[in-house]
Amino acid sequence: MKQLTIRETADFLLRNDNYVLLTHRRPDGDTIGSAAALCAGLRSLGKTAHVLENPQFTEKFRPWLGKLTCETLPSSACVVSVDIAAENLLPFDLPDCAIELQIDHHAGNRQFGLQAFVDASAAACGEIILRLLQLMGVKLDASMGAALYVAISTDTGCFRFNNTTADTLRCAAACKDTGADTFAINTALFMTKRLPRLQLEARLTEKMEFYAGGAVAVNTLPNVLLVELGLTEDDVDDISGFSREIAGVEIGVMLREGPEGGKISLRCSPKYDAAAICARLGGGGHRGAAGASVPEGLDAAKKAILQAIADSGVEL
Repeated sequence: MKQLTIRETADFLLRNDNYVLLTHRRPDGDTIGSAAALCAGLRSLGKTAHVLENPQFTEKFRPWLGKLTCETLPSSACVVSVDIAAENLLPFDLPDCAIELQIDHHAGNRQFGLQAFVDASAAACGEIILRLLQLMGVKLDASMGAALYVAISTDTGCFRFNNTTADTLRCAAACKDTGADTFAINTALFMTKRLPRLQLEARLTEKMEFYAGGAVAVNTLPNVLLVELGLTEDDVDDISGFSREIAGVEIGVMLREGPEGGKISLRCSPKYDAAAICARLGGGGHRGAAGASVPEGLDAAKKAILQAIADSGVEL
């Protein structure tokens, strides 16, 4: 694995062609917005570039992909992963291929590609993509600015999370300067909810379990509840942080069913390290937000994450 500087990364992107960009499983605004902006930026330089269709793309973020996607991975493609911290987060059904370049901001990146640029100081991968496009001499237009704003705003909780820095806000300002309609994005992503989502929040509140005198809150979201309430993945895109909104909760746990078994999403206050806790279960992420999976299912996942929290020094 060769470690690149951001200048070397920009030079690599300028030197090569025929790009296919990969997004991670359960794609969020950061991986989609970052890939879309990079793809559009490469095209503006005359490069051939596509975002590989991800079977888990949802309608919430698809508008920012536009006509940038491709269905198949050509054998001649230069493959670049965007916002992907580990091989087990590559999209489902991905053909065998060499990852030529990783661009990421996760401190626990497992560096599975041939070369990588990882900047853990960036709040979102979108910040890195913005700097790369600027270094590459790309003239940012409103569509690129909108995609980057989606990336940065979603990974910072619309700039509410502790990972938001002064540089993050400067990046957001650069997005706004392109003419991107940030109010429309904020309205769509942060200011409106469908009724089934509000019904889900009521159910989760009713069934929430508390530990450590209320400092740890655990929610379980089985698939049967999604079906019962008519929820889509877009409705629950940001549900992982739900219990952290409760006063006094320092560690919020969301347990969901997934292809990997029991999926754990952890959200922590600055007092605790979510990535370190999830690393005990083979997972990872950021200090404030991380995840892991337990193959045996929801009950086993709950037991495992509570033990990991206890092992990190929290008296349950």
